[in-house]
Amino acid sequence: MNQYVTGAVIKELREKNHMTQAELAEKLCLSDKTISKWETGKGYPDITLLEPLAEVFGVSITELIAGNAITNLNIAANMLRSKFYVCPVCGNVIHSMGEAAINCHGILLCPAETGEMDDAHGISIERVEDEYFVQIEHEMTKQHYISFVAAVSSDRVQIVKLYPEGNAQARFKINGVRKLYFYCNRDGLFEIAKIKSQSSKDK
Repeated sequence: MNQYVTGAVIKELREKNHMTQAELAEKLCLSDKTISKWETGKGYPDITLLEPLAEVFGVSITELIAGNAITNLNIAANMLRSKFYVCPVCGNVIHSMGEAAINCHGILLCPAETGEMDDAHGISIERVEDEYFVQIEHEMTKQHYISFVAAVSSDRVQIVKLYPEGNAQARFKINGVRKLYFYCNRDGLFEIAKIKSQSSKDK
């Protein structure tokens, strides 16, 4: 049988939920000996039990398999706490307003971490009437390119998907924009927290 979830994870979640092995077994209509076997690595739950296990522990199936509980404290849904997930296989871009358990192509994605701006990723931001016109000084080859640019305000996110051999530029409605993000397929995510209508190289 494939090991979909480890005994250590089951034990940790059981104890976190203040359950005995017998109590967990009762909820799953199993014997406490079965739970003991799982937790000692002498057996593993059938894949059909993943959903009931996740429901009992109050986690998603993804969290159960990964062994990482996702605690999203962003209950106010503040877009300024946005996170971006990028699939390394297909380049899919997924946005969340806080922590999430996200899979794409069978891979558990981690939120992209922002890096420090450097000379290789110059950006200019020009205000044109009610829009920001953003240009990034970056090659756009099939091997090295900017994948997306995003503008974030407290109540919305605007994302422009870019493609190799296209232009590394985007326009965004100002609408209270507080942060800009752009993602390089090699160097990762960059954040501009203070928006100014000038070239980043002039700062």
